[in-house]
Amino acid sequence: MTEPIADTVLLDPQREQSLRTAGTISYLLHAVVAVGAVIPSFQPSVLLLVFAVILDMVKRDEAAGSWQASHIRWRLSSVISAGVMYLITVPLWFLFVLPGWIAWGLISLWFLYRIVVGWSAMNAGRAIS
Repeated sequence: MTEPIADTVLLDPQREQSLRTAGTISYLLHAVVAVGAVIPSFQPSVLLLVFAVILDMVKRDEAAGSWQASHIRWRLSSVISAGVMYLITVPLWFLFVLPGWIAWGLISLWFLYRIVVGWSAMNAGRAIS
């Protein structure tokens, strides 16, 4: 078992498990959407991502001060950053299809990378920055 990070709240086992389960569900939903964004023929609904964001928002107060709060911040910042990058690159689709496709592919790979890194750290019981 990993040592707690300085200045972090230690959670009781039930709350810890609840947050870990919610984190796993959230990372799984993020991963499904991220993989779908990378594979053109597989496009899951963005509603999965909306559900994951709502789950993270609901659990944010419960995780406050713990190492798991860093994962909630990580997931939310990943979604917001990817969303902003997608919006910024929308004109590429209208002007030139190939650059738009390349830009969105790279953004999707970056998003998938963030999910894998975060999920791995959570499974190891580590905070993420």
